[in-house]
Amino acid sequence: MSSETKSHLFYQSRRRRPQLDRARGIYMWDVDGKRYLDGSSGAMVCNIGHSNPRVLEAMRRQMEKSTFGYRLHFETEPAENLARKTAGLAPEGLERVFFVSGGSEAVESAIKLARQYALAVGEASRTKVISRQPSYHGGTLGALALTGYAPLSAPFDPMMRPMPKIPAPRAYLDGLDPDDPETGRHYADMLEARILEEGPDTVLAFIVEPVGGASTGALPSPAGYLPRIREICDRYGVLLIHDEVMCGGGRTGAFLGGDLYGVAPDILVISKGFGAGYVPLGAMVAHERLVEPVLDAGGFLHGFTYAGNPLACAAGLAVLEEIETEGLIANAARVGAVLRGRLNDLMQRFPLVGDVRGEGLLLAFELVADRKTMTPLPRALNAFDRLVEYAYEEGLIIYSRRTRGGYAGDHFLVCPPMITTEAQVEEIMTPLTRALERFCAEAAPHLTDAA
Repeated sequence: MSSETKSHLFYQSRRRRPQLDRARGIYMWDVDGKRYLDGSSGAMVCNIGHSNPRVLEAMRRQMEKSTFGYRLHFETEPAENLARKTAGLAPEGLERVFFVSGGSEAVESAIKLARQYALAVGEASRTKVISRQPSYHGGTLGALALTGYAPLSAPFDPMMRPMPKIPAPRAYLDGLDPDDPETGRHYADMLEARILEEGPDTVLAFIVEPVGGASTGALPSPAGYLPRIREICDRYGVLLIHDEVMCGGGRTGAFLGGDLYGVAPDILVISKGFGAGYVPLGAMVAHERLVEPVLDAGGFLHGFTYAGNPLACAAGLAVLEEIETEGLIANAARVGAVLRGRLNDLMQRFPLVGDVRGEGLLLAFELVADRKTMTPLPRALNAFDRLVEYAYEEGLIIYSRRTRGGYAGDHFLVCPPMITTEAQVEEIMTPLTRALERFCAEAAPHLTDAA
């Protein structure tokens, strides 16, 4: 089907893309034979690459047995095995697993479990979930209320209950040293101030991405930040939810982003790389002490039709086994360090590259008009869109968002699959550099010499 043929699909815009023919490893081909390097793993999803034969075989074996078994009618071996495996990879005490089909469902599940736990233990006044600005936690109305990204949430504000926000720890914009524990304390103490402002007995939970996703562009937590957050939550009886939808699954160089900082949440949510694009799959993993009171009080009042689907769980288990047996977490750390070094090289060549950040193969760079002041590029340049298009024309797929809350600024996520080799890093950098050269020529009148 050509781009001129009418499509009955619609998504965000009228923009058309070539029709996908096939995908293998880190590469994808359209029906005209053009090859693309999947430099963003889709939307940071395809962690183990495309069309992995062992995962496909596990799916075939399960399809021959059953493709669906409703959780109220049957327990299934794939769901039990994946739950056991997931609990084993989670921090100690987080042993209860609730499967979903995606990240938004996982976040919805987490906040509903938190609320039902509060009711079960006699703390009905706790209704507020604090999050960060900017942030993104999902597209459903409940998850969107937690999201600090106005272009996506503002149209629906009248339909939602506003939730309190605190600033994300963007030390690079505030002129602070992210490696200084005082920086982490500075940002974490904003949570305590907000809890006190709201009233501690009204605050249910705080949700945070240990390593930022699309809205903050792979933003690592500054030194001391998450341990201080954990301490504050414990002090006021606030549940800590780690949104690991994007940073979980191994691409940061640890299975969970929170593992990098030695901090365990009360609830974690994971998706994207958890199913690695083979099936819609995600999970909420909760501490035993939260689940048991809810079950004692009459059960968890929540569910999805495809929760624990045996085919999805068989695929998810195969994905986790592939990550382990092929040493992909270590590879993400090693190759990620190489890729980050090459992205840092771009700062030496292009004054408009103002920051490079991330962990493992969850990496991003940000474009600015002036590196000394971190002034964003003029919005009219549409850098977040144009650079992506130039890279796409070069056969490289990257992912972008507006850095400053969705309305200004431009960052780009470079997050290839965890199977990427050092040699393939150069296959990423060559078209990315060409795309930057093209964009830089356009943007030159708006730049200052900040090199």
